[in-house]
Amino acid sequence: MTSTETPLVRVLQADGSYAPTPEAEQYLPLIDALSDAELEQFYRDMVVIRAIDTQATNLQRQGQLALWPPSRGQEAAQVGSARAARTQDTLFPSYREHAVTRIRGVDPLDIISVMRGNSHGGWNPTDPKNGNTRIYTLVLGSQTLHAAGFGMGLVLDGKTATGDVERDEAVVVYYGDGASSQGDVHEAMVFAASYNAPVLFFLQNNHWAISVPVDTQSKVPLVGRGAGYGIPSVRVDGNDVLASYAVSRAQLDDARAGGGPRAIEAVTYRMGAHTTSDDPTKYRGSDEEQAWAQRDPITRMRAFLEGRGAAASLFDDVETEAADAAEDLRSRTGALTAPGRELMFDHVYSDPHPLMDEQKAWLDDYEAAFEGDAK
Repeated sequence: MTSTETPLVRVLQADGSYAPTPEAEQYLPLIDALSDAELEQFYRDMVVIRAIDTQATNLQRQGQLALWPPSRGQEAAQVGSARAARTQDTLFPSYREHAVTRIRGVDPLDIISVMRGNSHGGWNPTDPKNGNTRIYTLVLGSQTLHAAGFGMGLVLDGKTATGDVERDEAVVVYYGDGASSQGDVHEAMVFAASYNAPVLFFLQNNHWAISVPVDTQSKVPLVGRGAGYGIPSVRVDGNDVLASYAVSRAQLDDARAGGGPRAIEAVTYRMGAHTTSDDPTKYRGSDEEQAWAQRDPITRMRAFLEGRGAAASLFDDVETEAADAAEDLRSRTGALTAPGRELMFDHVYSDPHPLMDEQKAWLDDYEAAFEGDAK
């Protein structure tokens, strides 16, 4: 079966109409249980993070950042899955999960600090305000190993599959179609399956591994990669926030209840460049981009809400919030100052280490030796 023939779990059509595919039927009770406020929050999340993402791209173009990986077009996959995770779950992002991190409580400025070169990691993953969210990983696929190991630890520590949905823990790990070809991802799936670890492998298939199209990477749908390891896997329309939410919630609940690892292939599209150092016009045509623009996740959700009778004031309010968030990010980015050189010695080890003290003292003495010359 080819990629285009593989059925998708889809609830909202591209025009925003509510028309679930047969594959979506089993997930509809989860969607029916959503309140108007929750549905509107999905839309709010997507619009605000897109404004932040656009602002960050502009900041990089203006020389304020070294690099920025845009997430435009992938908002529904990220928002749906992040809202599906429970408070106690731990999330392992890659480097494009701006919506995921914001929903979990991470300040977008912490991502800016990494891309500006002001921070080695961005945020403290053990700080409760960051919602059990691990730091960005720039080495493709390596975060899947971290997630699998964490999930194995949950099993060994008895923190999952106890029957208490308010306490049982699960893990979500995000990666892309390009990373799915990395050996680390496959090794992570082997270990997660062997230990029955409660890990949801969330693959965002945005169709391009930088300049390599997904059809070159795999002749069959990527959802089959998880299934090959005995991991129950679902292919979902990644531009449908309702489908992303419902499938993620069901898969996570099954995983934390003792069902072992799960996998999702969210079929979406990277509307922007791979990063701001990339020029996508060199390898893909505008016809493809325009075709996917017709499936925009934000436009789709807005049409759905309007069809339900959402007030015009909702959309005005969201636009105002998005503009304020973007301007706030710009203002705070400009106020960032360069960190002290001592930062490079912090957090190399989890506990204080004499080698770090020795190296820091050496650098102090080395720089002091030049003070006389400077005068």
